[in-house]
Parts: sequence; structure tokens; C-alpha cells
Amino acid sequence: MSGSLTRNGSRRGNPRIAAVIPLYNGAPYINEALQSIFAQRLQPDEIIVVDDGSTDNGPQIVAELATRHPVRLLRKENGGQSAARNYGVAQSTCELIALLDQDDIWYPNHLEQLVRPFLMPTDREVGWVYSNLDEIDEAGRLIARSCLRFLPLPNPKRDLFGCLAMDMFVLPSASLVSRKAFEAVGGFDETLSGYEDDDLFRRIFLAGFENHYIDEGLTRWRIYSSSSSYSARMAESRMRYFRKLLAEFPDDPRRDRFFARDFLAPRFFPALVREYTYALRYGDRTAVRTALDNLRFVARRHKWKQRMVMSLLLPFLRVPLLPRTLLPVMPGVSPFMRKLLR
Repeated sequence: MSGSLTRNGSRRGNPRIAAVIPLYNGAPYINEALQSIFAQRLQPDEIIVVDDGSTDNGPQIVAELATRHPVRLLRKENGGQSAARNYGVAQSTCELIALLDQDDIWYPNHLEQLVRPFLMPTDREVGWVYSNLDEIDEAGRLIARSCLRFLPLPNPKRDLFGCLAMDMFVLPSASLVSRKAFEAVGGFDETLSGYEDDDLFRRIFLAGFENHYIDEGLTRWRIYSSSSSYSARMAESRMRYFRKLLAEFPDDPRRDRFFARDFLAPRFFPALVREYTYALRYGDRTAVRTALDNLRFVARRHKWKQRMVMSLLLPFLRVPLLPRTLLPVMPGVSPFMRKLLR
């Protein structure tokens, strides 16, 4: 893959870039997302918005912008973000795919910086390049610059164990992906409505493609309480992904590799505890029962200490209000649980 950047940021030769945005009821944000594409110093060759069955006026906003900008608006029945992204990529013709969520925003140098590793000579084919990002709230106010620096994450990704032990935090909006790599692994898993990005980049890593990390915030990542990151759909997808990983990485005692015990259960268990406390706080009995069932399922695959703790606590956690009453007075248990429940 070859190409070069001129002094003003335009590109000579390959690779060509397609910007793909999945749209579902994103009217409050889609204009700002698209404006950030139009403001790129390195313009994409294609801009594709996939309306995934929106019921608001988001598609009308895109259609109006398309009268003045080179935007293709595609429509499909609602099938989720993964299906919308896959459809948009399939309809594009470019070698590189720049993904942007409807409520995120690119800085003007986003594509200009992310494309550079693809233009450099290398013995290992680059599968994706990703960057740090700035967190903003629902109103677009800055919360944290380069927020990945606050997380104990290995960047770039260099081994499977790091990809399994914690969320990868390779956000689609902060990534530029090789079409070859994307198609080699079959794109996004359309059964996932959360963790689909983690799943995609893990599979690209396993396929042997190289990845590069730019420790600079090139994207504004909008995160807020009503976003998909906090939805019931995300909670359901979390367990689906956990089961997928269990099936894909069975324990290998001969090599002393216990994926479920050492990587997967410690990673997913705290999030499930938080889901339980939220459900308890809001009095959602169905969600409480589901969260406890999920906790039991994951706890059985945890290290022996955590399994013992949960075997003692689970019967009491089924009674509303008892967790906050019991935890402070249970010696040797409360520090562990307080850490999980923070």
C-alpha cells in the first residue's frame, strides 16, 4: 500500500479512505459529526452514512447536507450498529475504512495523522491504526484530554493476554482500518450490540496484522448516561461476548494457561457487580435477577478466593437492601466487595 502526503495535507496515490457512520436516532449529533469530516485537512474519498431504521429526523439532516457535500445516505432496516457498519463498509470502494459514531467528533488532523503508518514501508501488514481520545459529555464539554493515559492499557496491542485481560479501548471513532484486515476476519459480529469493537480488533490482531498507536487525542468521544455504553442491550451483549470468549479460548493446563480464571472472569466480574448495584438502586427486580444469574455464572470461573466470597454472599444479595447492610460487617469480605462496588 503506497501513497504520500503533500505539504497542504492532500494525498497522492493510494490508499483511498472511506468514512462510514452508522445512524440511528442521532439527530442531535449527526450534523456536528459530519461537519468534523468536512473539516478534515485530509479529506476522505467517500463519506457514507447508513440510516439503520431511524425514527427521528436524523436522515433528513443528512439528506440536506448531501445536497452541498459528497455524502451518500444509505438506508436499511434496523439491525444494530454492527450490521450498519458492515453494510456501509460493503458499499464502499476504498482501501482504508475510517469509522465514526454518530455522536463523536474528529479533530481536523484525525485522518492526516492516522493514515501515516499506512504510508510507511513495513514488513508486517498494518491492520489498523488508532489514537488516544478526548472525552466530552452530552453537551460537548471537555471532560478529559487523552483519557486513555488514565487507564493501565498496553498500547499498541502486542499480545493476546492483554487483549483478553481488560477492555481494549480501541474505539472505532479513533481508528483507521485496512479493508483487507476487516474483510479477512468477517467484519463486525452482528450478534453483538456492545463489545463488537473489542471483538473486531482482537480478531484482526489474532489474524497477524500489525497495529499502531498514536498517543494524541484525535477524536472527541461523547459519553453520557443515556448512550449505548450504559444500555441494557450493552449488558446483554457483555455476557454474549463473555461466552464467546470462553468458547474460543478453552483452558490449556499443559501450558498453564487458564483463560477463564486468569483473564476473563477478573475482567468481566466488576462490571457485572456494577450492573447489579444499578439494578438494585433503581428497583428493577428483573434486572437484579438477571445480574445475579450472570454473577453466579462468571463467579464459577473466577479464582478460588472470589468464588468463595460469592458463594457466601450470593444468597444475601438476592434480598434488596441487604448488600449495603451486610458488606461493612463481614470481616475479610467488605474490602474486596467495596472495591468492586465503587
